[in-house]
Amino acid sequence: MGRCTMAWRRSLLAVLLPVAFGAPAAAQELFGAGRPATPEEVRDVDTTVGPEGKELPLGSGTAIEGAAAFATRGCGRCHGPNLIEGPGPVLVGENLEGVSYYPVSYWPYAPLIFDFVRRAMPYDRAGTLSADEAYALSALLLYRNGIIEEEDVMDADSLPRVVMPNRDRYTVPPADWQPGRPRPWTTDP
Repeated sequence: MGRCTMAWRRSLLAVLLPVAFGAPAAAQELFGAGRPATPEEVRDVDTTVGPEGKELPLGSGTAIEGAAAFATRGCGRCHGPNLIEGPGPVLVGENLEGVSYYPVSYWPYAPLIFDFVRRAMPYDRAGTLSADEAYALSALLLYRNGIIEEEDVMDADSLPRVVMPNRDRYTVPPADWQPGRPRPWTTDP
């Protein structure tokens, strides 16, 4: 093996090993790019939002802004232009109890919608939505399901006050449940 090839491999290992073994700061120093996340940035992305919404970040959005974010972020690729078509879950419509945990009108607490949207969407770029986009998309979903008005502003104060229509009838899915698969205890034999 030639000298150049060996030197190249050592250089590559010097770059990849710190990154592969959990030393992103070393990689930042090596490349001179990026910066460590601030505590606020880590908190905003890594904090699970519970049913009461105590952990909701600053920000706000309306259904009108949510429609713009839906288009800009390409959400229609999975959910269709009307949130009911496409390969992704149907997000708008009647309660499909016994068939699926979608549309979102079946969910028991509105802050959980924000949490899921912020953490898991868009599917191919999860975690890239800003708090404002997540509030706006949550507002769009709530509006399209007839739960809030189009002009209602969703934020850390108003979102936890939304009363979901299925709050009292919601059942926790079993650990092995998959979207689109009937829940065994609600299907007829």
